[in-house]
Amino acid sequence: MPTEDQLFSAVDALLEQVAHDDLPDPAERRRLRETAGLSQAQVAAALETRRETVASWEAGQREPRPPQRAAYGRLLEKLAERFAATASDGAPAPASAPEAFTGPAPAAEASAPPPPAPPPAPAAAVRPAPVAKPTASSRRPGAKKAVKKPDDADPRFENGPLAVVDAGADGLVVAYCVGGLVLEVPAKSLPALIEWTLAEARLGQARLHRNGRDADPVLVLTPAALERYGLPTALSEEERRAGRLPDGHKVVKQLAKSGWQLTQRGFGPWARIFRPAEGSQRRCVQLCVPAWNALDIREWDRKDNPLLPTMHPADLARYLGTYAQRVMTPRGTTAVTGLELMVALRPPTRAEKDEATGEFKRAFNPDALTAVYDVVECEVPDEHPLLKGKFARHHLRTSAEMLMEEPYDWCRALTDEECMNPFLVAVDVNMSFAAAANGLTVGLNGPTHLTGDPAFDPALPGSWLVDLSHVDLSCVEVDGRTVDANLLPSPFTPKGDRPTGPAWYATPTVQYAVELGFEVTPIEAYVRTHTSRYLDPWYKRLREAYVATMADLGVTTGLSGQEFLEAMARAKQVDPTMALLATAIKATAKGGIGKLRQRNRGQVPYYEPWPALARETWRPDIRAAVLASQRIGIHRKLLRTAAATGLYPVAIGTDAIVYPSPGPSPLDVLPLTREGKPVPGGFRLGVSPGMVKHQGTQTVLWAEEQFEESGGVFNVSNLIKTDPAAGEGE
Repeated sequence: MPTEDQLFSAVDALLEQVAHDDLPDPAERRRLRETAGLSQAQVAAALETRRETVASWEAGQREPRPPQRAAYGRLLEKLAERFAATASDGAPAPASAPEAFTGPAPAAEASAPPPPAPPPAPAAAVRPAPVAKPTASSRRPGAKKAVKKPDDADPRFENGPLAVVDAGADGLVVAYCVGGLVLEVPAKSLPALIEWTLAEARLGQARLHRNGRDADPVLVLTPAALERYGLPTALSEEERRAGRLPDGHKVVKQLAKSGWQLTQRGFGPWARIFRPAEGSQRRCVQLCVPAWNALDIREWDRKDNPLLPTMHPADLARYLGTYAQRVMTPRGTTAVTGLELMVALRPPTRAEKDEATGEFKRAFNPDALTAVYDVVECEVPDEHPLLKGKFARHHLRTSAEMLMEEPYDWCRALTDEECMNPFLVAVDVNMSFAAAANGLTVGLNGPTHLTGDPAFDPALPGSWLVDLSHVDLSCVEVDGRTVDANLLPSPFTPKGDRPTGPAWYATPTVQYAVELGFEVTPIEAYVRTHTSRYLDPWYKRLREAYVATMADLGVTTGLSGQEFLEAMARAKQVDPTMALLATAIKATAKGGIGKLRQRNRGQVPYYEPWPALARETWRPDIRAAVLASQRIGIHRKLLRTAAATGLYPVAIGTDAIVYPSPGPSPLDVLPLTREGKPVPGGFRLGVSPGMVKHQGTQTVLWAEEQFEESGGVFNVSNLIKTDPAAGEGE
């Protein structure tokens, strides 16, 4: 028989277990902790749980369970005795927004002295009224929110476009969403996780165009979540080469058994899991697996000092979620997303009512790319099937055989006078390819072949075979001043050389020759007659995303030159996550243009069709027009700067321009009017696309040493990156 002491001990343990059945409400829990000067991390350490768990208790998203429940209740009871609510309130402090999870609590929070305690209150005011235990429905993910949602937020996607799924040592699986929201994930398997995402998580993004489609929810799986759902934390060498898990993997079989399908790409770093749509209702979830290199360091991260491997899941949700809100839900690489953004903003089809039957049918939008058209020999890359049998395998096509519209890669030796300057200052054009796309007229239909010396028409985008070797830029008049263009690169070739005969040019290049006052007589052309400013909404979306992100870093559009330079120097230290977002936005702009002429990357043998050729958006002529516009835009500003200051560049690499300078700052070389304002049409410091920032400064002596070591002139523009805020991804 148990003794009396044993019976009393058992009863005491039972009483202890239920002593704190009625805990204070979530707002009071947080008030008590903050008033005591304790961090969530400190409470979690004392209770041997995770900081995220404590945060979810304070947000009301879940309730403590034994054995932590009794200990947590005792902590709150003792804190309530010391830090009671004021008597005038007679109730717990009002709820404030729960903390956004941004990694481990900083040391300053843990050591901060507690604020002064409010006056003591009657015992009746210490303990809030009991609250009912949450039911299954009230604890359902999405029922509690950590931040106030915009008034116009789509209720279908009230928890944001994506979530980062993480698993803790205690078995709890949580989904970190945009704005600090954390959802408890009840799913025990990957098929159940997909079901939960579509049925309860309320993730996704509304369409960017009324004729487009809503973005599917994205789940980013951390290594801990991969282990929790039976997936490898790293792909084997064979799986990495294949870019996917084998079809016989147990998780792939689980999905198939549950009725879920995978696209032809299979279960890879960006896996798309779906069931056939029911009517207009899509049932699809995309998985992003950073551990399998879904977020390539060359596009999504910093090459010199990667940030993503150590980023807290909540910060990763903030990074990718903000990208999704400002650009679009990521679809893969930044380049893929950049191309998808074009389609999302200019959908190829729409629903149109048939007047005869009253039913809706598919119709094509007149301002979009809607079909795959025949290509032009001069516009395609060397490995294209169209060139099979026409050139030797390693034949280097000339400019008379191939449209060579590329950015500048030019450098020259310094003159004796320029060597008297102590510095070389490099400035970099913000999002130069996006800026070049703004307002550009491009063709939407297939090519029309013009022969017999057709007259040049600047309204027709396309490719023109024309001889510009007669264009002499040695003495050009700009604003009544003569510019020595011999010290400038030719605007007609990427290497800056003067043309030597007939060559293929995009419309913007030929139009610039006409603008400079020279006569052009095309020999033949391939033009598009159905035209549009197709890329305007794409540019606007990216511009707004970039400007908003830079504003988060303290770089705004109304700063003076010196204020702008100082703000850029501080930018990356202000918020590393937002600095990474700015880099991703720039990479999206650059990569999206590049995808318009995606080349064969070893997918198929030479001269065999590769998958990209089947896209309506495989349009090398549009890419060529953008790159021509970018190069011409830089040359136009070079002329303005030379006319205003007499300064000439010594090197240009893509969008980085290097000037000899008497001082180390861009302010020492960029032209100003007598009123102290930037010269119209010249380079101007600022954050908007098309304006310039400081890329770096080196000495002239350093450049001379580089020339001597290389045995001749070489391009120094890409080596001058001493400014920590210099643009990456451009």
